[in-house]
Amino acid sequence: MASSQEYLDFIIGQLDTLDDISFRKMMGEYILYFRGKIFGGIYDDRFLVKITKTSRHLMLGAIEELPYDGAKPMFLVDDVDNKEFLYQLITKMYEELPAPKVKK
Repeated sequence: MASSQEYLDFIIGQLDTLDDISFRKMMGEYILYFRGKIFGGIYDDRFLVKITKTSRHLMLGAIEELPYDGAKPMFLVDDVDNKEFLYQLITKMYEELPAPKVKK
């Protein structure tokens, strides 16, 4: 099942306190970027973020889910209405995320 544009718009709206959020559509789902680094995505109308030291610390008891078959598990963000939490989560995760790959 592909993610809806409406759910993407809702999540992007919840992230409006962040200064450089972007996304890319891929096979009916959406990859989310903060300052050029991938931090998560929208998969089957679920907001998932990468598992990092910070996300483990800030999301105690978070549910690990697979974005798609064969992928690495990610954390399901269930507190999508809390903009302050989302800001803190993503800005603190940023330093732990790998740099974008340089295109040849």
